[in-house]
Amino acid sequence: MNISSALTSPVFQAFSAAAGALVIVAGAVLGTLKLFGKRVGHAIESYKGWLIMIPLVLLTMLLGRGAVIVAVTLLAAFGFREFARATGLYRDWFYTGTVLAGIVALGCATLVMDPRLGAPGWYGLYMAMPVFVIAAILLGPVLRNESDGQLQRMSLAIFAFVYFGWMFMHLGFLANSMHAYAYLLFLLLAVEANDIAAYTAGRLFGTRPLRRAISPKKTVEGSLGALAVSLAMPWLCWPVFPHFTPTQLVLIGTIIGVGGQLGDLVVSTIKRDIGIKDMGTTIRGHGGVLDRIDSLIFVAPLFFHTVRWFHGL
Repeated sequence: MNISSALTSPVFQAFSAAAGALVIVAGAVLGTLKLFGKRVGHAIESYKGWLIMIPLVLLTMLLGRGAVIVAVTLLAAFGFREFARATGLYRDWFYTGTVLAGIVALGCATLVMDPRLGAPGWYGLYMAMPVFVIAAILLGPVLRNESDGQLQRMSLAIFAFVYFGWMFMHLGFLANSMHAYAYLLFLLLAVEANDIAAYTAGRLFGTRPLRRAISPKKTVEGSLGALAVSLAMPWLCWPVFPHFTPTQLVLIGTIIGVGGQLGDLVVSTIKRDIGIKDMGTTIRGHGGVLDRIDSLIFVAPLFFHTVRWFHGL
């Protein structure tokens, strides 16, 4: 991945054109609805957020592999920061610092060359990183000679590193693939389509709550609509990764349809438990970083290991 390869990549060009077309169409639809007196204030705020995020994503892809890995590492760090502030873990410098150091180490393992294979991304170190970081977290009470409240802090730190760091940063490791543009841009598009389909189908047809205690507005009908769209997305994008078989397309669609919703529900569970609506206010119209990347957290590692199993990187 680099500037010259992006500018000559049919995949990058196709996704960039599709993103531009969607922005124009969405703007026209929202403008028309507002003209007819429809209440679309929240949707317009969300749209303004996308006007910033889409160019940033494409610019990052244009700058190449290193920029993508750094960007994903920063997203993981900011997402953890939101979680740490929401749960109170940020007050403990040791656990917060250890998790952040672990996230940076994951970024470095993703960025460097594998010394054994000579390929970009040190896969073995990345896979082993949870062992070292969790061991460091568990040593905290011993090194500080403390016991009160340590179990809760250790648990929060381990969960945060594995979930918001190690799982999510599989997305960055995909930048080392020979099909990086296809995989990354497809994932971002498909996961967002999954979210939109769940919301739209829920608003139009939703009657039965999916998980009332966790996310009261999500419905079974919305979930099925999202799954249907997610199953269709790999077939629509098949030209960008023709090496996938029909069975693999179905598997990938299932991963996005189910995994995307699970990621959203897990973060919703955390927010519901600690009594907040959004993890932050970083992104206009979208809440915090975690509110925007939650659906990717489950999807990224499942997609990564499925692709690696069948086709390598």
